[in-house]
Amino acid sequence: MNVAVIGKGGREHAIVKMLANARSVKNIFAIPGNAGMREICEVMYRVDEDDFDAIAGICIEKQVDWVIIGDAKPLSLGLADFLTDEYGLTVFGPRKKEAQMETSKSFTKNLLKKYNIPTAEFQVFVNYDAAESYIKTAVPPYVIKKDGLTEGKGVVIIHSVEEGLDALKILGEPSKDGEMEPLIFEEYLEGEEFSLMVMVNEEYTHTFEVIAQDHKSAFGKNKGPNTGGMGAYAPVTHISEAVRQEAIEKIIEPTALAMVKEGLSYFGVLYLGAMLTDDGVKVLEYNARFGDPEAQVLLSMIDSDFASILEHVQKKQPMKIDWKEGYTVGVMLATAGYPFEYKRGIGISFTDEVMDRSFISGLAQTEEGDYISSGGRMMLVTGTGMTIKEALQAAYGCVDKIEFDKDEIFYRTDIAHRAMLTN
Repeated sequence: MNVAVIGKGGREHAIVKMLANARSVKNIFAIPGNAGMREICEVMYRVDEDDFDAIAGICIEKQVDWVIIGDAKPLSLGLADFLTDEYGLTVFGPRKKEAQMETSKSFTKNLLKKYNIPTAEFQVFVNYDAAESYIKTAVPPYVIKKDGLTEGKGVVIIHSVEEGLDALKILGEPSKDGEMEPLIFEEYLEGEEFSLMVMVNEEYTHTFEVIAQDHKSAFGKNKGPNTGGMGAYAPVTHISEAVRQEAIEKIIEPTALAMVKEGLSYFGVLYLGAMLTDDGVKVLEYNARFGDPEAQVLLSMIDSDFASILEHVQKKQPMKIDWKEGYTVGVMLATAGYPFEYKRGIGISFTDEVMDRSFISGLAQTEEGDYISSGGRMMLVTGTGMTIKEALQAAYGCVDKIEFDKDEIFYRTDIAHRAMLTN
């Protein structure tokens, strides 16, 4: 079969690598792809993710059998609807209405509340003055979240009135009449955070057998602002199988059935960001695509044919995903200033061996073939081992082989610290 992968980040790089190992996949087309994919597929780097006509044209010309939409933006714009309705293409990725599970936190929170699915208590504000009044009387800690897509950066944990008012100024952006895009004020949940990827086709679900854990804060010891993710590891062995089953039975399966009852026809990946609290597992968020950087770690651990997995989901057939033994750790390199800003054109140098163990997120190549920064998060460097310690040593050992200016590029040195405390 021929497959088109829509997106240009590390998540899509991981999907392309998986497809390259699938027996039934003949040709892979990355739209627009990135510098790390050029050796393993055909990269359509001149086509933007929101150029629906150009994407459709490529899919028809190349006789594409499957389209996999990796990034949230084209999902939010309705690319799945367009390719399916206008051209009859098979698209793995939810339609615009179903993608609201990620593109509108208020939509998701109201769905969870309606069907009694465990999540943090919340209020939604669309008026700036009303939100400001609430902040002045609210008891911290609590969380303020923007409603729409924020690439993991629209979440602020509030510890004081001053912090709340500052966050409101940044996230609120009122119009002249005081109305603003919805902001969710949410109960702060204490506990252990983890990630589960779920393959969904309406009421059918298959939850990954392996749990991952990412690291959202920019700096070590969970300091600094929220980011799109500064690293991840799997499996998370200190979170039990019983907890995963609880998430499936009380959250994932009820969510799939709730969507069906609401007239939604979800086909794609549903990423569950969950918190294990003293009161059980609760939903932190849903994303309508693979998590990044969790996808890079998890997909590289799958020992099954990825194309076969997709076909089982399409046909709603039971399946078992085979997983490689051991652990995988991923460390993200980012440009100084991220997540608030980043510099383009920062040089970085590494060998083919490092590239084989990495997933590119924000790197471009010059005409001379040198790698330079083109985004805040540049690349996820991975390591594997039979123990978490071995995997960590392999990942950071690989980072040590990369040449870069430490004043221009940074990374966290404490990835998988929770795993190290329990192993």
